[in-house]
Amino acid sequence: MIRYAVVGAGWISQEAFLPGVAQSGNSTLAAIVTGDRDKGARLAAFHNVPRVVAYADYDALLASDAVDAVYIALPNSLHADYAIRAARAGKHILVEKPLATTVAEAEAMVAAAEAAGVYLMTAYRLHNEPGTLAVLDHLRRGSIGVPLIFQSVFSFQASAGNHRLRAEHWGGPLQDVGVYCVNAARHIFAEEPIEATACRVQPPGDPRFAEIEASIATTLRFPSGGLAQIVASFGAGSVDTYRIVGSRGDIELDPAFRFEVAMKMRLRRDGVTEETAFPQIDHFGAQIAYFSDCIAAGTPPEADGHEGLADMRALVAIEHAAQTGRPQPIRSPARPRHPTPDMVRLVPVTAHRLLL
Repeated sequence: MIRYAVVGAGWISQEAFLPGVAQSGNSTLAAIVTGDRDKGARLAAFHNVPRVVAYADYDALLASDAVDAVYIALPNSLHADYAIRAARAGKHILVEKPLATTVAEAEAMVAAAEAAGVYLMTAYRLHNEPGTLAVLDHLRRGSIGVPLIFQSVFSFQASAGNHRLRAEHWGGPLQDVGVYCVNAARHIFAEEPIEATACRVQPPGDPRFAEIEASIATTLRFPSGGLAQIVASFGAGSVDTYRIVGSRGDIELDPAFRFEVAMKMRLRRDGVTEETAFPQIDHFGAQIAYFSDCIAAGTPPEADGHEGLADMRALVAIEHAAQTGRPQPIRSPARPRHPTPDMVRLVPVTAHRLLL
């Protein structure tokens, strides 16, 4: 069993990661690191976690033999610090998206993990989900010909007071939900984007968007001629979908990104439509199972720090394009790996969770 410390006991940890560990089959919870001792104690009792640790005692926890890996679910501005400290202590790291707030921070995280000989994995849970992998498998087999156009919308109404609405944490819809769309496009075209154009909307009458935009739209251009059009929003109805138009047909995944529901795919080619409903799995349990498999086998994970860094380069270019109104170049080396069907983990869902 790979022993995890959960760093940050907010909503995503409570809703998804803490329940997912028990579902993984190869992992266990060793500690919760939180600034709220009472909340930590209640979560620890519910999930049978032996230790609750204050942030001030994080380094002491890392220096002990109590944990093998950490899961970092802190505001974006804290990812680099807590990841680098874990790497230097010889612990493997699973960190939420985006990897950091700047490319330089992300590069430092990658360098620290490589210097320490530990694995840094970016938490792309969809790389272990059957619907996402089925789409990529269809594309690799040429089911719709050459992929040419990617269109995606990921939106919901963000609640006031959420740290994702604060500029100091590099919050915003692009970083929070747009990253899923960018990541999907990169693997759908199996190459890195080379240019971004973008625009954004910051409505004056909504206090939620005093510091960040409500919505952002971008077009990414890929070397082979592919185009990805993406809209991410914190101020629109709940939608998560994408469509790929190829030279011989199209594929639509709807839902496409959220972890609470099962994915559904529609494939159209040669006048025939095929629809597939995939099993609902525990996305977090699946990615935990995969990462723990990698740790146990000594096999580097596909969604490593360089994967998160590739998305960071695109996110920064999109942000600059929206700020300046001018196209921005993206320079990122080709990825040696993409998600493959053997990465799917069919982990059953659970209702065992405590939300505080």
